Amino acid sequence: MNAPFTLRPYQQEAVDATLKHFRKSDQSAVIVLPTGAGKSLVIAELARLARRKILVLTHVKELVEQNHAKYESYGVVGGIFSAGLSRKENRHQVTFASVQSAAANLQQFKDEYSLIIIDECHRVSGEEDSQYQRIIEQLRQQNKGLKVLGLTATPYRLGMGWIYRYHYRGFVRSEEDKPFVHCIYELPLIYMISRGYLTKPELVDAAVAQYDFSALAQNRFGEYAEKDVNELLGKHQRVTRAIIEQVMELALERTAVMIFAATVDHAKEITGYLPHEQTALITGATDQRERDELIQRFKQRQLKYLVNVSVLTTGFDAPHVDFIAILRPTQSVSLYQQIVGRGLRLDEGKKDCLVIDYTGNNVNLYHPEVGEKKPNSDSEPVQVLCPGCGFANIFWGKTDGEGQVTEHYGRRCHGLLESAEENETAAQYQRPEQCDYRFRFKECPHCGSENDIAARNCQHCKKAIIDPDDQLRDALKLKDAMVIRCAGITLNANDSNHASKLKVTYHAEDGEELSESFDFNKPAQRNVFNKLFGRRLANSQAPQEFSTLEEVVAVQSLLPAPDFVIARKHKHYWRVQERIFDYQGHYRKANDR
Repeated sequence: MNAPFTLRPYQQEAVDATLKHFRKSDQSAVIVLPTGAGKSLVIAELARLARRKILVLTHVKELVEQNHAKYESYGVVGGIFSAGLSRKENRHQVTFASVQSAAANLQQFKDEYSLIIIDECHRVSGEEDSQYQRIIEQLRQQNKGLKVLGLTATPYRLGMGWIYRYHYRGFVRSEEDKPFVHCIYELPLIYMISRGYLTKPELVDAAVAQYDFSALAQNRFGEYAEKDVNELLGKHQRVTRAIIEQVMELALERTAVMIFAATVDHAKEITGYLPHEQTALITGATDQRERDELIQRFKQRQLKYLVNVSVLTTGFDAPHVDFIAILRPTQSVSLYQQIVGRGLRLDEGKKDCLVIDYTGNNVNLYHPEVGEKKPNSDSEPVQVLCPGCGFANIFWGKTDGEGQVTEHYGRRCHGLLESAEENETAAQYQRPEQCDYRFRFKECPHCGSENDIAARNCQHCKKAIIDPDDQLRDALKLKDAMVIRCAGITLNANDSNHASKLKVTYHAEDGEELSESFDFNKPAQRNVFNKLFGRRLANSQAPQEFSTLEEVVAVQSLLPAPDFVIARKHKHYWRVQERIFDYQGHYRKANDR
């Protein structure tokens, strides 16, 4: 059986990585390839190499059909199990199925399958009763060694985070269980564009008024309530009209335009400003037959404008699209890449794809997904080296005018520690060990171990750790206690009467002050200072054991300030008792509004 396609080098690498991984492990795996990289060819090659039954799942009939066609181009026959395609075949060695149809007919999947391949696998949730998980569990009953492979361009979901735990380049995405265990191959979008595998995006700032969604509240997925969005957009109809007028003007030199709207009402308004005979509108409520017809007319270039609401970000292939207009807000790098990816496929005569964002999303197309919600609007991805293992972490943070990291919000190093050489058998394939260096931490008062700032119990001694909210609440109830929100610190090491003492003054945002001194001639006090401040020097990027006052003064601008300081009345002065760093809780911190 001769392959009709010559795999691109990266496609062959993805296939080889899959074979290598599953020879030594039964743990689930993910391949990450950008939109337009040819995931269907990777699937077809893996299916061609298979010697036992495999099941290929995806969520839309278009992808079922596309993956099946690529496989059969090898001159072999595969089955299709999809109600949307009016076929329910499961007797072949390779079956291409829609997840909905397979989940609704589990009794027809009682054969022993060796592998499940899930296309667009970012849709797999961690819920045990989800359609994907029920299918996997059904097949595992017939084969405990079932392999599970996912392919996606965007391995991240708002609200859930990364869909896998460990990356083959040696870092951890999550400490929690995820639908997949390992990412075994990944290719960045910039690689595909720079080597000519994808069309270059021409990213242009909107030259007309933009929408401002910054005042709207986001849910835990980083998205906005439809009612709030409609209310805001209803007040800015002139903005929408001006945007569409510009889109039509720019589209004169373009072949096909995809417009991504924020809501159904918004999409209908947009459609009303476009030429009726050249425009199609597709929403989640569009009848399937009508949707198929409109997409076909668009692909055949009978229509120029395709307006949609959250339904054509995946599983849609129209290479002639050369203009993407984004009129919907999102904080997800993954979703942004999916949207732009609709216009990056190669096509004859196509030189680039114009991309205009009219929402001020401030998403960098080439930035990696950080994996945490953006803490504030001026945060950006920054690289932070781990002092423990040297791994280059990517966290949200801030930089100065020279690009130096001035602040970051990372908690724990994502690096994986090198382990002894692994045995090639699946049974002895060990779970990787994550570097335990913490940039933000809560110290256990019982054993001194460093724990995550949200930990309730120490990971080492298992004893309860005092909750900082409880500390603050209890202190605020006491008449002889003083609590300040610390906005900064100053040092004084020039007291001639105490040449070895360092005075630290904590400044509250409203002008109050608390202070304490550390005698560097006394090892115990010097150790306390080092545990509080030296360990956290430069956002914990450069921990230092100070021996002299001169060493401290030389780097005093890099010393951290605690978020809260608690003091108790002692005779005629306040004695500092607690300094709370890396606080996360219900109380407002200094300068937060």
